[in-house]
Amino acid sequence: MFVIVVYDTLAERNPQVLKTCRRYLHWVQRSVFQGELSTAQHRNFTTAIRKVIDPTYDSVLIYRIQTPTLVETETIGQNLGNTSPVL
Repeated sequence: MFVIVVYDTLAERNPQVLKTCRRYLHWVQRSVFQGELSTAQHRNFTTAIRKVIDPTYDSVLIYRIQTPTLVETETIGQNLGNTSPVL
């Protein structure tokens, strides 16, 4: 599956999250990563991320793209911002 990961964490945890993301994905922009993951890699990645963030403060969004018409979003930690439709 193709995934896009976007994170917003406390500055002190940024290096740990960055290092974890770089083990699995390609760095695109400051807190944005993307790449192909197998189901096992995705499971390992989410487990590793859960170990380095504080879910009561930090936010990690994982967009899973199975097909061009099927995009799933998973939030780990805080749900920041407005999630209602734009239009």
